[in-house]
Amino acid sequence: MKSILVFVLFATILCWLMFSPIYKHVLIVRQAVLQQEVDYLLEIGASGKHGYISPEMVEQSRQRLAKFGMKPEGLIFEVASDNGEQATNSTMPLLRGTGLIVLLSYPYEGLFQLDRLIGVKPPDENGRLRATGIKMSEYVP
Repeated sequence: MKSILVFVLFATILCWLMFSPIYKHVLIVRQAVLQQEVDYLLEIGASGKHGYISPEMVEQSRQRLAKFGMKPEGLIFEVASDNGEQATNSTMPLLRGTGLIVLLSYPYEGLFQLDRLIGVKPPDENGRLRATGIKMSEYVP
């Protein structure tokens, strides 16, 4: 009986050690992809050619992130400027020196459910991965 118990416990720990890094890597990759997308949007939007991030740019970003397996409806984009001006208006781009801010979030989608098996309390089920960035606009009319 002791040997069966030891085997079950050993098998459980071995499975946990084998699969734990996999879902942690999914989390790390998703965070990196979100941050990369924020940086890309800021690079394009704050360039001397644009000075804004349009809704079309956001939609293209959703499609790029969908290629990484993310659900487009789960992505929440927040685009703002540091002085309160509208940062999504292509007719009134942000002038040079104005900060363009992008916040992108995506739900965890139950990535931490495995933690329940070992007694670790997972984050709130409504929690989200977040990536943010700010860049000064380079647009000069």
